[in-house]
Amino acid sequence: MKLKFSYCFVVLLLCTCLTTYAQQKYVMVIHGGAGTILKKNMTPEKEAAYTAALTLALQKGYELIKAGKTSLDAVEAAIHVLEDSPLFNAGKGAVFTHDGRNEMDAAIMDGKTLMAGAVAGVTVIRNPISAARAVMEKSEHVMMVGPGAEAFAKQAGLTIVDPKYFFTEERWKGLQEAIKEDSVKAVLDHGSKKSMKLGTINRDYKFGTVGAVALDHMGNLAAGTSTGGMTNKKYGRVGDSPIIGAGTYANNETAGISCTGWGEFYIRNVVAHDISAMMEYKKMSVSDASKAVLDKVGKMGGDGGLIAMDRKGNVAMPFNTEGMYRGTVTAEGKIEIQIYK
Repeated sequence: MKLKFSYCFVVLLLCTCLTTYAQQKYVMVIHGGAGTILKKNMTPEKEAAYTAALTLALQKGYELIKAGKTSLDAVEAAIHVLEDSPLFNAGKGAVFTHDGRNEMDAAIMDGKTLMAGAVAGVTVIRNPISAARAVMEKSEHVMMVGPGAEAFAKQAGLTIVDPKYFFTEERWKGLQEAIKEDSVKAVLDHGSKKSMKLGTINRDYKFGTVGAVALDHMGNLAAGTSTGGMTNKKYGRVGDSPIIGAGTYANNETAGISCTGWGEFYIRNVVAHDISAMMEYKKMSVSDASKAVLDKVGKMGGDGGLIAMDRKGNVAMPFNTEGMYRGTVTAEGKIEIQIYK
């Protein structure tokens, strides 16, 4: 009898633990890009550096949420950390274009109001995510590009830096390597089937984006994405990151989403909004919708990943590459960082 009682108690305890785990509520999820990220190629020191940067980003965002600030504040703060780190392809760590410039894109969206802001092709704004937020809150527009966006950012009081600020030796070497390889080309002739063959663009040189999604104490979602784009890109190419509905989207009725990957495929599939639409119209979970949309991208030949969080704090972080820098923080402040599959 005692044995039976003990067995039942253990089963009950296990079920309770599993239920508690399943109901764990997240308040923030971030990513630092997806691609060929293999443990065998990572030194312990570099892995520790990535982990520390992702952890700090989550801590900064969580501190604001805990203090009662908005999800927009948390997203901006978290992305600031990643933009200021040379480890990620955004802000300080932005890759170089074919002409040896750093051209950055960013977007942010408020799930409560569906207001959004974005900048593209900027070269002197220290934190492009803040410029995107300024466009959203201080103008009647959604997107500004190039010198116009920079002039607006300066007028808005944002930090403007010399383009040399974005120079890093590692990214410069990456450009030189990319130029040498015939396979590494930012081909924009989408009308040609040949231009979209797999292998035309070396995957190791096109991935790199940072993003965050947050859920605040009022139940409002926000999403933001920032990137340095594609190494060796030409012709003023812009990817999915600053395009609302493609690389970035937030809606309190569904989810907040930030994407990372081969931008052309994310634009063509309108990935971020498609996830929201599947949740709204087909009543799919954030996890199922995210997987379904990423599968569509994969079938077309694109790859990468995304982060998504619904209004209940459920998180999805699918990717179809070797790895994706990612992390979460719960409502209780528990932080988890993952890098590999």
